[in-house]
Amino acid sequence: MASAGTADKTPQLFGHPRGLTWLFMTEMAERFSYYGMRAILVLYLVNYLLLPGHVETVAGYAAIKGAFESVVGHSLGVQPFSSLIYGTYTALVYLTPFFGGILADKIWGQRFSVIIGGLTMAAAEFILTVPSLFFLGLLLLILGNGFFKPNISTQVGNLYKPGDARVDSAYSIFYVGINLGAFLSPLICGTLAETRGYPWGFFAAGVGMLIGLAVYLLALRSLPPDRISRLKSKTDTKKKLTGQDWKAVFAIILLCIPTTFFWATYEQQGNTINLWAQDFTNRALIPGVIDWQIPVTWFQAFNPFMIFAFTPLVVAYWARQAKKGREPSTVTKMALGNFMLALSYLIMAAAAYVTGPTGHASWLWLFAFFAVITTGELYLSPIGLALVARVAPASILSMMMGLWFITSFTGNLLQGYIGSFFSQMDKTQFFLMCAAIGAGASVVTWLFNVPLKPILEKKPVKVDELAEPQADPHLQPRPAE
Repeated sequence: MASAGTADKTPQLFGHPRGLTWLFMTEMAERFSYYGMRAILVLYLVNYLLLPGHVETVAGYAAIKGAFESVVGHSLGVQPFSSLIYGTYTALVYLTPFFGGILADKIWGQRFSVIIGGLTMAAAEFILTVPSLFFLGLLLLILGNGFFKPNISTQVGNLYKPGDARVDSAYSIFYVGINLGAFLSPLICGTLAETRGYPWGFFAAGVGMLIGLAVYLLALRSLPPDRISRLKSKTDTKKKLTGQDWKAVFAIILLCIPTTFFWATYEQQGNTINLWAQDFTNRALIPGVIDWQIPVTWFQAFNPFMIFAFTPLVVAYWARQAKKGREPSTVTKMALGNFMLALSYLIMAAAAYVTGPTGHASWLWLFAFFAVITTGELYLSPIGLALVARVAPASILSMMMGLWFITSFTGNLLQGYIGSFFSQMDKTQFFLMCAAIGAGASVVTWLFNVPLKPILEKKPVKVDELAEPQADPHLQPRPAE
């Protein structure tokens, strides 16, 4: 089948370059590793590692706790300290991709960076099985992710010619791969951690990362040349950024501001929402009828399962809106995503209010929370990735992708600080605070719509304008704009 929107006549699969399938599988395995570890991290800290009798053996514990206490200005109990560790770790995981993207653009290329990142993260997961080396394991995960994350995402965009309308749907498909891995990991890593011990959960995460790396090595022939290779062969000319390029960069930076606050509340899922599921939720499947208790870590599978269940529905809904000329702009979609985030925390506030400070809310409250926050995520996260791939200047694409991930860095730093109040505040007030942050981000994003729309809403180029037509045009999915 002839290629459309790629540099060569690359083999196609379901209307997309075959390399997308390999990248989908690689990212799925890597996200299995990351989210498997994340699903048990706070529980591991609160229930085991930071308790007397264990914490004394952890290398660097006293120095790191002292550093956090000097920042917040008071001593830290187990839960607040756990929240700050979790928030700082998840923040740094999204800071290092900025530098990993720069190194890939200028020196190493995307392929080598992904391989080094995968090896480092696999080693880190296995190191985490040794409690005394906990902080070393976290450090290696942070560094490895910095090489892996921006460069796997950038290669999705590199599969398509500039302006190819399929790139948005490609990122939506890629996003399903992310969440398929994230769905399976709490069921496997979480179950092993709760039944066999936490080290088994980390071990399973390490195996998942090795599988992802093996898939990627098999995929190399199907992937486009590295950007650094194209620069050296002078197939990419070194041009200065134009005025329009700088406008696009400025627009992306502006949208990073409210997106930071989205992640500050969204990422409570692996932190305080995990603790809510453990300590304040009636986890009996049907109380009085089927009293089997849903494992705590399984709630971390709700969001990724709903991602790939809801994605086709949301994309179809946008397509129906587009036919009627009513599809929201990119920025409006992101504003709606923040609004739904706020609504999800109003659901949690209602759950806390109805059950009171000592009660246990039905797990169905969490189900409703995840359904709403997942829909909000679909309106913001994959749309943001596709936006960067579509409008960022080609010469700094990996760096701009890394910059977009910095919103998760700043958001998670704030998330850890916000979560440290969970054990100190009334739970209704805590969730209302989270809802207010999401609502504020929604308003700010919506206000950006008018000035940024002319810069960001470029008309996609049809596939048949880029290259010869597909043998079967009906295989082309509509882009999620």
